[in-house]
Amino acid sequence: MADNVPGMLYVTMEPQEGLSLDQFHEWYNNEHGPTRLRLPQIFTNGLRYQATDGQQPTFLAAYDVTSMSHLETPTYLTLRANRSPREAETIGQVDVVRHFLDLVATKQSEEFVPIEEIPDEEAEGLVLVSVQVELREGVDEKEVIRWYEEEHLEMLAKVPGWLRSRVYRTPSVIENGVSGHAVKIVTLHDYAKENGLGGEEHTASMSTPWRDAIFAKYVTAKTRRTYELFYTFGPAPRELGALSRVASSSSIAGMSIDGALLSRSMSTTSFTALDGSLATIADASGDAVITSTIYAPDGLAIPYRLEGNTSPKAPTVAFANSLLTSLHMWDPLVAILKKERPDLRILRFDTRGRHVCPAKGATLEILADDLATLLNALRVTKLRALVGVSMGGATTLRFALRHPSRLEKFIACDFNASSSATNTQAWKDRTAVAESDNGEGIKTQLAPVTVSRWFHPHTMAEKKDVVEWMTKMVGENSVQGFRYGCQALWEYDMREEMRSCTVKGLFVVGEGDAGGALVKAMDGFKGNLGAEGAELKIVPLTGHLPMCEAPEEVWAAVEGFL
Repeated sequence: MADNVPGMLYVTMEPQEGLSLDQFHEWYNNEHGPTRLRLPQIFTNGLRYQATDGQQPTFLAAYDVTSMSHLETPTYLTLRANRSPREAETIGQVDVVRHFLDLVATKQSEEFVPIEEIPDEEAEGLVLVSVQVELREGVDEKEVIRWYEEEHLEMLAKVPGWLRSRVYRTPSVIENGVSGHAVKIVTLHDYAKENGLGGEEHTASMSTPWRDAIFAKYVTAKTRRTYELFYTFGPAPRELGALSRVASSSSIAGMSIDGALLSRSMSTTSFTALDGSLATIADASGDAVITSTIYAPDGLAIPYRLEGNTSPKAPTVAFANSLLTSLHMWDPLVAILKKERPDLRILRFDTRGRHVCPAKGATLEILADDLATLLNALRVTKLRALVGVSMGGATTLRFALRHPSRLEKFIACDFNASSSATNTQAWKDRTAVAESDNGEGIKTQLAPVTVSRWFHPHTMAEKKDVVEWMTKMVGENSVQGFRYGCQALWEYDMREEMRSCTVKGLFVVGEGDAGGALVKAMDGFKGNLGAEGAELKIVPLTGHLPMCEAPEEVWAAVEGFL
């Protein structure tokens, strides 16, 4: 393959009899596709189409490639060679044909927007026409390409609903690993859902003297397929629907291969990738969970957990944890939310500072952008709500100010709209404690002191299991992550800026947080939010993490707003 020639990996697939479509889609959408989208230096997008012409293969996957030479590098070849046992088992039940296509020419309308940039609900159903012509052996394809560029594409551009046409050349077609010899020209034509295919302009483009001469002299065979788009990949797995259906309908017993769990049973379906980058689990009740990791532009790994309503169109609520805790600090509240609001999809993630992170100080702007990166990877256009506490509460407000179009409403808990030099010194002192004793200080000293400072005396005395759970969680935090993550809380001030906030918000605080001082602080700045201010809900007998100390009471406080 020539260096620096852009092109496409074009893959047609037909599941064999016996392979359920849900298993096929769950594997492809959660494992196969996202793995490739995590290589943006190679793949700029990944789109899945389903045939509308009644022909087979039924499914098409199209990946734009930055340079076709990348498909001969170890990065890509290793990806194919190191398949998981689940992938090997599934792909063995699919008839697959791969085409490597070099881009020759492209033409697009002024209204064309790259499909990966269009929200799913708008992109689904877009039409793709794929035409493949095989040329006579030994002929020069330049005249064929010239006809496409100078006449055919110009005429197609007049068809109502036409968006884009691309011309590809395949000097060697890879079909199940076997190289072909005949040169083929593949043209792909994108159309809006409502279009003029079959109409006057379209018919005229296929019946000209030049076209007839080209086909008579150069072409030996032609195939035409029509498809509609049904899925756009991102680097973050998100296919809860097929996962849920596989678990509720499957009856094949589970097995373990080379350390990777592959289970298909009446009660549970689960999969864990060998490298730990993906885990999925669902049970016969339809409850499905995806845990995976995506990466911020600076290399930060952002673990996330997606669950709740399995529909891709379900409204999504996200949660931002406090410093020194993980996404599991929300477990008690999420359990209530899943029971009371089955209409919601739930997203949690580990905030920057939980794990080892880039060696630079975090800011609230960076934390807000981390969430935006995650939403982009999951193709979530807009959150129904964002809920955050402590540093997560400050991040929530910053996200509402920085990305207002991505959010309908927010709930910010136990946070301050501004910091000070005194607080900065306190965080530096705590960092020193965490780093003491070769990093063991975070477990032996900082964790118990922090939890006793966070929790209400009632929690400390009456809920020993909660105290133990949180102390362990704090002690397991990365020392390096804490060092750089806590800097997001150094000397910031959003009090004036929050007056311009256009997103509706609710404030929640534990009555005993900082001995009641935070209640006074939040009461003091609640009126600064937007034009009408924010309501402040106070949760009795709780401190800094009321959702951990008294989740039922927190739910009662936020249920109406949410």
